[in-house]
Amino acid sequence: MTHRSPTRRSALVLIAGAAALPAAATRAAEQPGITVHKDPNCGCCSGWVEHLRKAGFTVQAIDTAELDAVKTRLGVPGDLAACHTAQVAGYIVEGHVPAAALKRLLAEKPSAAGLAVPGMPVGSPGMEGGTPEPYDVILFGPAGRRTYMRFLGEKALG
Repeated sequence: MTHRSPTRRSALVLIAGAAALPAAATRAAEQPGITVHKDPNCGCCSGWVEHLRKAGFTVQAIDTAELDAVKTRLGVPGDLAACHTAQVAGYIVEGHVPAAALKRLLAEKPSAAGLAVPGMPVGSPGMEGGTPEPYDVILFGPAGRRTYMRFLGEKALG
């Protein structure tokens, strides 16, 4: 049996790889996983899931024909409903909420139930195509509602 000592190159590769592990673990810890409940036949829901993945989120998509039951169980107000419902870090995320708004929510951790983009605004993530329209991301919960951010497409306004 032959034993080889590590070469300088292999030792450097091992050191560099080990040094990268804490940074990768930190990035993963900063972005908790998102569970998305969606209709299996909805293209815009799949587009939103892809938007989240491109923004660095780990997404578990659950196809269901019982979205109304999910919304009721989670307490999504009827007038804020959209075509998919998600959960992340104890928050509800309803509709085509941009990843930038989710990242802000997770950084600030406000006392709220979650965020919603009611309906399906043209230009919102997953609803690309056509002329984008401005839309609000609503922060909602027991303390009421307020506009959390405003967007045109994926670009935050103001």
